[in-house]
Amino acid sequence: MRRTGMGSTVTKDHRADRRPREHPAAEGASAPAPRPAGGQDGGRGGHPCDAPPPALTAYGDDPGAVDADVTGAVRAVLGELLARDMAAARAVDPLFAEDVAARVARFTQGGGKFGRSRLLWWALRACGGGEPWRTGAALRLGAALELIQTCALVHDDVMDGARLRRGRPALHVEVAGQYAGAGDPERGARLGEASAILAGDLALAWADDMVADTELPRDTARRVRGLWRAMRTEMVAGQYLDVRGEALSARSPAQAIRAACLKSALYSVERPLALGAALGDAGPAVTRALCSAGRCVGLAFQLRDDLLDAFGDPRETGKPVGGDIRSGKSTYLAAVAQARAESAGDRRAVGVLRGTLGRDDASDAELDDVRAVFVATGARDAVAEKIRGLTAQGLRHLDTAPLEPLAAARLRTLLRRAAGAPDGAAGEAVPLSLIPATKDEGAGR
Repeated sequence: MRRTGMGSTVTKDHRADRRPREHPAAEGASAPAPRPAGGQDGGRGGHPCDAPPPALTAYGDDPGAVDADVTGAVRAVLGELLARDMAAARAVDPLFAEDVAARVARFTQGGGKFGRSRLLWWALRACGGGEPWRTGAALRLGAALELIQTCALVHDDVMDGARLRRGRPALHVEVAGQYAGAGDPERGARLGEASAILAGDLALAWADDMVADTELPRDTARRVRGLWRAMRTEMVAGQYLDVRGEALSARSPAQAIRAACLKSALYSVERPLALGAALGDAGPAVTRALCSAGRCVGLAFQLRDDLLDAFGDPRETGKPVGGDIRSGKSTYLAAVAQARAESAGDRRAVGVLRGTLGRDDASDAELDDVRAVFVATGARDAVAEKIRGLTAQGLRHLDTAPLEPLAAARLRTLLRRAAGAPDGAAGEAVPLSLIPATKDEGAGR
């Protein structure tokens, strides 16, 4: 992804008419008129096919109705599509449908903030997309993003040995509990883990089906599906780097940033924004600006999650604090703390980290000792400052794009919330060399 000279490129790439248009600033406002074809931003030319029919949606094909309640609209489409998939699962085998497929459906519908699908929607609207077929396609893609999130979380809980998710037993724990009295507890635990792996696989398969079944014009389909393929691979690669770091106790700040970027930043923020831009047929400059904003804020999102795992409130996070410490996860927080303790020759701090990180039987007092090291070494403050800097830099990238003004304001709000930044938060820029770059799929098409 090119990251230099962006401002001048966007200036040349903007639409001639920059007057404010009718557009929702937040869920609840009216819809804009569709952006005219063509334009200096490489806008929509003639499509090689007529507009395909809209996707299933209880909200109809009116983008204004979706603007008023994006989460509700995505949830409605998700429910319809999952009902179809559940019927197919029951036809295959009722026991499989009840033990695995139904849990996938409940997990996907019953929790989460639908942040990825909202980012996709508002990126589309910020790029001027308002036609009915784009509305239907965006809701289907949003539903698919919620399912791929289910895949990631269910698998992540197995790999981390996590017992809680969203304040409830993790899926593998729930299945193990269901069969706890049926035989050997060890076999029950193995059944739970195997079932969760299969549940994650099923969620990914259903997500892929939703994307494949979404009718799109040829060029738009190529961009969207290229992004989808890249996102799946990036997510798996990031997860592998994460578990490898745990297994080898490798805690390099650079490696931690790389894993966080691939595992979370891309599929949590950047790729949803890119999918919205692709669905809206955005030009190269707009796509680059949205991707750069998403990369920065997505990384801030993951670093904030690392802080919450160590210092957060379980009533708000839905899982016990200290899980990353007990599992020995190679977070940026832990890597910075260790690097600073070693550089300062603080043998006590190094001993605390090496003696506790990766111990699943660590006591609460030992977790407190690790947290104290995170504070004393300045690692906690350094991560918080990096979050502020990344957030500010991401919002500056967003400001370079010629977007529909009120929808851009909505995107700004969502990005701030993703990074945990209050309104008006400021921060210093973080050098782009610190942020891993990946290829922009379809950015120039």
